[in-house]
Parts: sequence; structure tokens; C-alpha cells
Amino acid sequence: MTTRDMTVSDVERLAGVAEAETALAMTEEAFRAFYDRTARPVWGYLARLMGDRALADDLLQETFYRFLRSGAVHESEAHRRNTLFKIATNLARDAHRRQRVRPFFVGAMPDVPSREDAAATFEQTTDVGRAMRALKPRDRAMLWLAYAEGSSHQEIAGVMGVKTASVKLLLFRARRRLAALLGGPAVKGGA
Repeated sequence: MTTRDMTVSDVERLAGVAEAETALAMTEEAFRAFYDRTARPVWGYLARLMGDRALADDLLQETFYRFLRSGAVHESEAHRRNTLFKIATNLARDAHRRQRVRPFFVGAMPDVPSREDAAATFEQTTDVGRAMRALKPRDRAMLWLAYAEGSSHQEIAGVMGVKTASVKLLLFRARRRLAALLGGPAVKGGA
């Protein structure tokens, strides 16, 4: 359709689409506000997934860098947030893969913490924290999104790349695994 073939309603519709895209475009000010609203939850999510605060800091930077670099126009604030968590999830998966593939160097001794450091670490580590770290990354991510972030099943499905109908069952199984690690009673019922 050429400009000459357009009707008045076509022109108005295109103008409305352009205005909507401009309203959701990421200016520097909009990005700063978005960062202020989302950086802490994303960092908490990454720290819980990775179990390493320094790595979570690095992944947080990379998450926002990739989000901004993509230059995508999002339908809503929720869509932006879901995209951000999806990027963070993919970066965490990549980091887990890299950690599993690290070569073992013969003769390299791991750092052994002092008795005081070990005692402090033990006091800081809770049973739930240990159990969460023992879970698979996918289970950890789903539980964190559902119960720490308060994400809906649809949002979790979008971030994790699964069907919305599967989220309830996957959360149930993750809770059951967590309960088993904590030595508690088996989880009964659905999500």
C-alpha cells in the first residue's frame, strides 16, 4: 500500500502506532528510571541462582547492557521486565555451563578458609540457602520468581521458556525437591 492509497483512518492508525512506540521508547531518563525499579530484584534473582554475589554483579551489568543494546520496543512495562529477566536467566544458564566445563589443573590446591572464616560462613548460611543452592538452576529460578519476585505463572513461563500450563507442575516438583532437601514433610497438593 502506497501513501497515495491510504485512507484517513490508515494514516490515523499509523500515527497512533508511532506515538505508542515513542511513548515506550527507551530514552536515557526512562532507562535510568527502569534500572532503578528493576536492578535490585534482578540482582537478587541472579545472586540466588548463582550463589555468588560478585558473579551476580557481573551478570547484572551484562543483563542491562544486552537489554539496552537490543533496542527493542516493548508493549508494556511488564513486557520490558519479562524481557530483562529472560536475558538474566539466559546469562545465568551460560555461566553455569562455563563453570561445569572449567578444566581441572593437577597440582592446584583450592583455597582453604581459616577456621574463623569457616565459622562466619557457616553462621551466615541458612538451611534454606543451602537447600536452594543444592537445587538445579531451573528449580531455583522458578521458586525465586514465584515466591521472592511474586511473578505470575504466565510471567514465569515467559522467563523460563516453558508453557504456562507447565508452570504449576514444575513449581510443585521444585517445592517437593526443596522440602526433601530440608528434611521436611513431602509437599502435597498443587501450586
